[in-house]
Amino acid sequence: MKNKKADLIRIEEISLKINENENLLKIKIASILNLPEEDIFNIKIIKKAIDSRKKSEIIFVYSVDVEVRDASLIKEFNTRHRVRIQIPYKYEIKKLPSDLVKELKRPLIVGAGPSGLFAALILAKAGLKPIIIERGEDVDSRIKSVADFFSLRKLNTESNIQFGEGGAGTFSDGKLYTLINDPRSNFIFSELIRAGAPKEIAYSATPHIGTDKLRGVIKNIRERIISLGGEFRFNTCLKDIEIKKGKVISAILKNKERILVDNLILAIGHSARDTYEMLYKKELSITPKAFAIGLRIEHKAEMINKAQYGDYYNNKKLGSARYKLVEHPEGERSTYTFCMCPGGYVMGASSEEGGVVTNGMSHYLQDGKNSNSALLVPVLPSDFNSQNPLAGLEFQRLWEKNAYNLGGSDYSAPAQLVGDFLAGCESREIGKVKATYRPAVKLTSLENCLPSYVISAIKKAIPLMAKKIRGFDNPEAILTGVETRTSSPLKIFRDELCESNIKGLYPAGEGAGYAGGIVSSAIDGLTVAEAIIKKAEAIIKKI
Repeated sequence: MKNKKADLIRIEEISLKINENENLLKIKIASILNLPEEDIFNIKIIKKAIDSRKKSEIIFVYSVDVEVRDASLIKEFNTRHRVRIQIPYKYEIKKLPSDLVKELKRPLIVGAGPSGLFAALILAKAGLKPIIIERGEDVDSRIKSVADFFSLRKLNTESNIQFGEGGAGTFSDGKLYTLINDPRSNFIFSELIRAGAPKEIAYSATPHIGTDKLRGVIKNIRERIISLGGEFRFNTCLKDIEIKKGKVISAILKNKERILVDNLILAIGHSARDTYEMLYKKELSITPKAFAIGLRIEHKAEMINKAQYGDYYNNKKLGSARYKLVEHPEGERSTYTFCMCPGGYVMGASSEEGGVVTNGMSHYLQDGKNSNSALLVPVLPSDFNSQNPLAGLEFQRLWEKNAYNLGGSDYSAPAQLVGDFLAGCESREIGKVKATYRPAVKLTSLENCLPSYVISAIKKAIPLMAKKIRGFDNPEAILTGVETRTSSPLKIFRDELCESNIKGLYPAGEGAGYAGGIVSSAIDGLTVAEAIIKKAEAIIKKI
């Protein structure tokens, strides 16, 4: 018995009151399993969530993995906790023979966002020494370009909130929660932690890194890929591809350099409009898809905290409160909150001259005075007024240019107080909620800022949301426009081998229409990299 390996058991729905210590978990686990405490070994928290439905008794809810001496000794247990044997999962990549890998062309990855970075990491682990090109700058240089835009209104169209090392997520909350149930997400989290991310992302129900910590994490992942034989080229944009007999054979860069390729991963993100246009001319199979547009709404963080946590609103164990809302106003399209940033900021996310785009961002501590989220309404390809597969891009441009003009044509964003928005009158003075948007806001009316069906839906949804979050319709809360880059407005075809109709070209991540967020994009990067590794293994067997 003493040589028997311990059994691993997953237990869910273990509750602790807000003032209880986590040391009580072992006692509760022993009670649930009906085992003495000495038969319980390692306890690993898998998930920790806040249940604030009852404001007078906020609780933490845990899922844990525990090692027990012998699972067969468990005669009965409390079935409410969904107890089950857990089979450990480990994601591994086999390294290919280095002497044979030399016979293969190096994979080329276009884009250094989550999808591109994790595809590169896996390919590097396999020994394939990928080349990663990124049109934007490295993180440190990119930070300066963004700062220049905020302070001087000087937009670098090649390196900004959308383009550069780490992708658009670098300047965000660094949210890591996803609805995708893929065991490989554990690998993503472990690699992020290894690169310096907070350890609690491994079990938090709403994991985030924060833009301040994420920047260092991204640099460390880059260094890891380089140590494994990968190569990064920043300020390097894909300008063209050469195709022969339906297969990509080379990539042409902005400096006219030609790189011969057999495998090109297209991880360009959702804002590389010029690259989409080039690829469409090359007859890449693209279809338009639905996405969502809307406005950013800002409240005082303290108000949101009080609405969610009641008397516990300033309890340090809870941090800044989150919310997730959806409404279906009668006669209108659905309206929902998206990319909620507790204790965060709204910032300019433009990537093209003459357009205003908003996005949300938080630091790791989420300790800003305001909390914000996007208020979004779905738009469909039928709304684009064109059958062209790229019509969604022009639809975005239309409203971004409109917002630019409404804001004064200097990258200030048009903004309006919620009370004035609901009453249909122009705002003239900021109230108690101070706008965080940078470079600046211009108070106006948002009535014509977006399509009428979007404005109408948001107007009807805000009072309904206030029934769930008290104060959500606070007349001094601020709406800022426009939010248009919520996801890709198109999808690039790929087959069961992850290749597009152009063989050797692998669409990946959010920009290709296969993901939405950091984790799902990273997982999609793994999926495409695995396909390339499998292809390389087949070729090597023939050598």
